[in-house]
Amino acid sequence: MTADTRLPPTADATPFALRGDHITLDALLKACGLAGSGGAAKVLIAAGGAQVNGLTETRRGRKLRGGDVVAAAGATIVVQA
Repeated sequence: MTADTRLPPTADATPFALRGDHITLDALLKACGLAGSGGAAKVLIAAGGAQVNGLTETRRGRKLRGGDVVAAAGATIVVQA
C-alpha cells in the first residue's frame, strides 16, 4: 500500500476543475496561465520549477488527477475532479 503524498490545499490556492479524468502537468501550467506556451511550460518543468504534492516534478507529461496540488511560478493550483 502506498502512502498518499497529496498535501492539503492552502487558503490561497486556485481551484482547477478537470473536464476528464486527468490533465498533464504542462497542459495545466498553460491552462492556468503560469506558462505562456508549451515550450515555456517544458522549460519551467525541466528546470525543476514545478512541484506536485510537495515534490519537485520534472516530467511534463505527469498525469494530474483530482486532489493533486501543484505549485509553480509563485502560484498554487488544486486540481478538482
